Amino acid sequence: MSQIKIQFLGGAGTVTGSKTLIEFNNKKYLIDCGLFQGLKDLRLLNWNEFPVDPKSIDAIILTHAHLDHCGYIPVLTKNGFTGTIHCTHPTEELTKIILSDSAKIQVEDAERANRKEYTSHEKAKPLYKPEDVELSMNHFRGHELNEWVILDKEIKFQFLNSGHILGSAFIEMKIGEKKIIFSGDIGRSKPMLLYPPKKIQEADYLIMESTYGDRIHSDENIKEELLRIINRTIERKGILMIPSFAVERAQELIYLLYLLREEGRLPNIPIYLDSPMGINSTAVYDKYPTWQNLPKVHFNEMYDDIHFINNYETSRAVVHDKKPKIVLAGSGMLEGGRILHYLNNHIENPDNTILFCGFQAAGTRGRAILHGETEIKFFGEYRKVKCHIESISSMSAHGDQAEMLNWMKNFKTAPKVFLNHGEPHQADSFRVKIKSELGWEVVVPQMLECFHL
Repeated sequence: MSQIKIQFLGGAGTVTGSKTLIEFNNKKYLIDCGLFQGLKDLRLLNWNEFPVDPKSIDAIILTHAHLDHCGYIPVLTKNGFTGTIHCTHPTEELTKIILSDSAKIQVEDAERANRKEYTSHEKAKPLYKPEDVELSMNHFRGHELNEWVILDKEIKFQFLNSGHILGSAFIEMKIGEKKIIFSGDIGRSKPMLLYPPKKIQEADYLIMESTYGDRIHSDENIKEELLRIINRTIERKGILMIPSFAVERAQELIYLLYLLREEGRLPNIPIYLDSPMGINSTAVYDKYPTWQNLPKVHFNEMYDDIHFINNYETSRAVVHDKKPKIVLAGSGMLEGGRILHYLNNHIENPDNTILFCGFQAAGTRGRAILHGETEIKFFGEYRKVKCHIESISSMSAHGDQAEMLNWMKNFKTAPKVFLNHGEPHQADSFRVKIKSELGWEVVVPQMLECFHL
């Protein structure tokens, strides 16, 4: 029997750019195809020649639709990838939305940089364009959970619910007699909207994320903490700006606001979802109720009091309006999107609040502000950070150290573990914890490192 070769092309030593290559019997399969984000040295990797000829890759298998797992697909397809891209049905729809938004932002950012002449290049250009996204979507094929997909006479896989975002899944791959589990991003033990991650009992190898491998989410009451932040902002007659990931986080926040409204405790102020991607993603959530663990009445009513902003003119008017309000806008790490226009206009007002509700990767504006930077650059100019900064750290779609460890305890026998999708400290802390509590063999791969299974 031929050896199985695994190579970590991204998501090693970082939480972005997830790409894991499996080779067997002259076939190549790429698990996730993410974009590098955050630090400049990481972002520049997106422009490098891909380590493997895209034409040689037989298929891509996606765990979910987040940009750090799917955002590099248009680059591969425009450079010669012609295989099938496998994912769940919700992931296919969400990926199209996320990639289209990514391409649009890249084009707009390049045009703005060239127009205002703040690019360090002779001419700024996008990594890919909307037409590249359209080309890539022709390769997608959606699947149900627990449906075995035959790739080759000795290779098959199925998707199992991971509880991270709508459509997210573990990949259980069987290659000959070996079973490999790819966790992608593992969800919380009790997700707010979704069903909890599927428990898995056996595997020979586990490729496991480690985003929060060094910490435990606080047990704060998220709804009460959100209400506290809202009330303090409204007392100052300020604006609450929430940089929100369009998929899962936006819908969770809307659900919490709905519950507060139903309880009669939410101040009577307008709530805006100013994110075309968030609005389109919400429509996909509405299409797949069976993926969500919600009472039917909540599912039917939770979006009723939200003002959805689709067009630029309305967005501009709301941006320039200084009256108290709650605004949810992308992107979640302040790397682009309409939230930048709100911050550009309101970040220097001490009455206002920025509320972070998710992981902020190294090198992002979100991480910089959260860590106390007093000046941030938007659109080529610096703005002083004078508004209040708040964070609800426990509002994460990623399982923390304890939740991931408890999930791993369901395995009846110890798999060999490869930890990826974590910054160095997080991955190493989780490695030590797994070894001390479970006694398992754990490897933390380096970028481009190869292993034979």
